[in-house]
Amino acid sequence: MKRCNYNTFKVCLQKAFALLGLVAALLPVACTDQVQFGGAFLEKAPGGTVTADTVFSNAEYTREFLANAYAYQYYNLPCKSSNGSPQCLNYWKGMPDALGDTHHLFYSSSKVFTDYYNGSLTSSPDAKNNGGVYPYLNEHIWETVRNCWLLIENVDRVPNMSESEKECIKDEARCLMAYTYFIAFRFYGGLPIIRSTFTGSEEEYTNGRESARNTVDFMLELLETVIANNNLPWKYTGAEAYSKTGHWTMAGAMALKCQVLLFAASPLFNDNLPYYSGQYTMENDACTWFGSYDASLWTDLRLACKDFFDTLSQNGGYHLVQPAGHTQEDYRYAYRYSYLFQDSPEIIHSVRVSTSTSGNNYQWFNLRNNERMSYCPTEEYIEMFPWADGTPFDWEADSLAGRLDTMFVSGDSLPDYQLLQNRRYTRDPRLYETAAVNGALQTINWGDGRTSGQPYENWVGGTTAGTQPATNTGIYATGYKNLKYIAGDAYDKQYPQWSPLLLSDMYLTYAEAIIQDGGSLTEAIGYIDAVRARVGLGGLAECNPTKNLTGNREALLEELLRERACELGLQGARYFDLIRYKRAADFEKPLHGLRIYWLKKDSDGNWQRNEEQWYNKYYDTRSVRDNPDHPMYYEPSHFEFERFEITTGSRVWWNKGFDTKWYLQPFPITEVNKGYGLVQNPGW
Repeated sequence: MKRCNYNTFKVCLQKAFALLGLVAALLPVACTDQVQFGGAFLEKAPGGTVTADTVFSNAEYTREFLANAYAYQYYNLPCKSSNGSPQCLNYWKGMPDALGDTHHLFYSSSKVFTDYYNGSLTSSPDAKNNGGVYPYLNEHIWETVRNCWLLIENVDRVPNMSESEKECIKDEARCLMAYTYFIAFRFYGGLPIIRSTFTGSEEEYTNGRESARNTVDFMLELLETVIANNNLPWKYTGAEAYSKTGHWTMAGAMALKCQVLLFAASPLFNDNLPYYSGQYTMENDACTWFGSYDASLWTDLRLACKDFFDTLSQNGGYHLVQPAGHTQEDYRYAYRYSYLFQDSPEIIHSVRVSTSTSGNNYQWFNLRNNERMSYCPTEEYIEMFPWADGTPFDWEADSLAGRLDTMFVSGDSLPDYQLLQNRRYTRDPRLYETAAVNGALQTINWGDGRTSGQPYENWVGGTTAGTQPATNTGIYATGYKNLKYIAGDAYDKQYPQWSPLLLSDMYLTYAEAIIQDGGSLTEAIGYIDAVRARVGLGGLAECNPTKNLTGNREALLEELLRERACELGLQGARYFDLIRYKRAADFEKPLHGLRIYWLKKDSDGNWQRNEEQWYNKYYDTRSVRDNPDHPMYYEPSHFEFERFEITTGSRVWWNKGFDTKWYLQPFPITEVNKGYGLVQNPGW
């Protein structure tokens, strides 16, 4: 077995591997679970002392211990203001999505803004052991691993529990461990591999940081064991779905295996050269590089995807949500249902942090209009979304064709109606579910997706955006506001969740595997088109006739990556796509917003910029509503557009180039210096 470093893995992890990681009273994984954690759980034990003997002497204690392990799963949507663990929930950190090219975070007190955008991130953690956006010491990585091994090693001795439940618990623990490793692997590369529990009394351990390949093999070993055991249900249905959804399933294990292979097969690790060469290189770079290019990894991914879809064909249970009709709003509702609704047939695995539809765990939604959640879509992202028929949006060509006024909505100005009538949404329906854009109606009906109410006024001075696009600040700093995992106000009083494994992602992953493994490009396009068809877009090849997508693999791969960005917003997908393909050039490109100016004619008939509100100032006011000849009667529909470079939080990479050390995060130097074999990532 090839390790990065043969130093011993000493008792410095003793604290992390304390018997029970019941530190925070986090809420359960399914909205219907009624178990308790933390102090409430401790009180259940005789004498107030929790030991392995206590936990595994009682079936209910064991189930609660499993639920606690679920509570530490990675959750991408920040919803807390706390230095406690896990830090992924802390909105003072910031999501990794804000480090790619689709979103820019304007919250100046966030770690993303202060340490990443200005390039000042170091390997030195603060006094609370916090580091980057996924701090090695504050995400319950090793507590989760230990808890999972405790379950695997001890569940057989639990009385009054069926053998089938015991076997399911073991395999759920293996999935939890593999998921925990996978999240950390994407940020750090090779990791220490733990194959059993620690008592905390050992003098030393021999587990140094393993190679990236060994780490991948370990994750695959866990998942393939689950798949071979065939203990877990393919999907929870019926009465079980009410209490069990959110627990790992066979479908989840197979999908996670594909995600592990996707990241492993990509050029970050799987290439003829390591991603980094420069100052602070590693003596042994096996932790961050496989040593050469291995085409068989793409084959393994393709076969794993085939296994998933073959099993899906046999078992059913998951399918792409299909629209009820052929209107834009039907398509929007199908897309929203796919990732946001708890009973969606597209959600293969979900992570839930609350049984409540209000309170602190609901801050992601509650702070939707606060700068702390100002994950503003960039102009680069908006332009990735095609027109409603599926043809690509092209700023230059569409500008020359005079289409920019209708690049979000079109409609008719009719007498006696101040608002546009026959309002038509002209772009990819996913755009309107991802970003608040000028002219779209703000009120979204949760039950059927219909929209109503007043339109978004995103022009400079408009009712909703105000001066934020001009000053490059706030939730409309780029001229757009985020709607993903928010859905306007429609998500209010709904159960929050994040969905890390989606069926649409599996379709796109399979397409990528086929492309990279030398398969039929027409077959790959078929999987992409299935996702596009769900929102009414035309076939990818037909909509891009000049790109030769059935014959040009690189061109098709580029379209696939764009399609992934449109489909999987705020899933972490785009950032890690840029990472795994080593897209330094994309990190170096300055990002932009869009300033819109409402144009109105002056007394001489010339178009002039007007930085006023319309809805708040002119709609349904006595002086205007009864006078269709009033110059401010009709909803504005003629604008001037100005793409501008983002200056608030300007990223150091845009001016000084992208140092490839940023592909992986730094380990805390305090841990590296303990000498147990946690060698630092290159460049840090």
